[in-house]
Amino acid sequence: MKIFVLLPRIPYPLEKGDKLRAFNQIKQLAKHNDIILCALNDNPKVDEQQAFQALQPYCQSINFIKITKLQILLGLIRAFLTGLPMQCGYFYNKKAARKIDQLIIKHKPEMLYGQLLRVAEYIRHKGLPKALDYQDVFSYGMKRRRDIAGSLSRPVYNMEYKRLCRYEAAIFDDFNVKTIISEPDRDLIPHPKKNEILIIPNGVDHDFFKPQQQEKKYDIVFTGNMSYAPNVNAVDYLANEILPRVWKRLPEAKMYIAGASPDPKVKKAASDRIVISGWLDDIRDAYAQSRVFIAPMRIGTGLQNKLLEAMSMGLPAITSPLANASLGAKPDEEILVGSNAEEMAQHIITLLTDKEKADRLAQAGFDFTNRVYDWEKSTAILEKEMQKLNN
Repeated sequence: MKIFVLLPRIPYPLEKGDKLRAFNQIKQLAKHNDIILCALNDNPKVDEQQAFQALQPYCQSINFIKITKLQILLGLIRAFLTGLPMQCGYFYNKKAARKIDQLIIKHKPEMLYGQLLRVAEYIRHKGLPKALDYQDVFSYGMKRRRDIAGSLSRPVYNMEYKRLCRYEAAIFDDFNVKTIISEPDRDLIPHPKKNEILIIPNGVDHDFFKPQQQEKKYDIVFTGNMSYAPNVNAVDYLANEILPRVWKRLPEAKMYIAGASPDPKVKKAASDRIVISGWLDDIRDAYAQSRVFIAPMRIGTGLQNKLLEAMSMGLPAITSPLANASLGAKPDEEILVGSNAEEMAQHIITLLTDKEKADRLAQAGFDFTNRVYDWEKSTAILEKEMQKLNN
């Protein structure tokens, strides 16, 4: 089967969750199918040659379409005036649409596969079998951001929330196959037939993310793209509410914030006890050099890949009810879950002072991720549904 894969970003390097999902799904789908990749690129700093080399083993054709700042601005204005979500306006422009149309005509794919509603406008009306990966529920993620926003920005978030709700429902019937990461996310999609959406969980590369023996330089670690709003919010939560409680009991405890593109608010958290890394060539070093992993997520949706990676590398992990709803690990057995800053702090203290419990939790979490989260198994579910449309 020839599959035309349309992405809002070039899926390399793998510093964002959507890139990680796209790259690994392409890698798996390429085993039995011909992949025609088309990825939009709004970031002039991306090394397209490096990305091309990483993707070439899996794709029959690779096409990157640059989106300029002017095109983005015009797209946002057009979306504002027409009622489309700004997320769609940012990525959609007619010049890119023409190029995508030309590629589809040239390659004659049997299946169109779009990642995220950001690219839905390009393919939703095409007369070919189509699949869309909602991945996350953008509307509910926007609602959570609206609920904690200041009075000046709240109306903007509220407008986008309402537009996303309408759009998530409007595009539902345009696609033959709809997918999403987790059941809690599926339940938030505003459509009466939402149960038709396939749950395609993320996986983790267990051969890559496996336990390593390195010197422990840090007591606690949090990883991710540090310009992403939910991660920025989590760092603020750690620095101002969780860690001060930990330091009352363990004043020497050191925190490592590891990830690309730290927001100014993240950089502001740096101190003699909070280290901000910025980009790392190998994120595994951050996990291997730390004792405890924490993902205190309060906003955002979807599965946290950082939890899968940390647990696969043998770290005992702490998270919030929000993040664990998608993960599905057993609280107090495979992961520790804290509903507020005091509970989060107590979990950190427990794991740093009770080695036996920390080791037991780490092993259970490792077993859980290796048992449940596998890219080959999850992508096989998607591929099976695609094949049904071409039989």
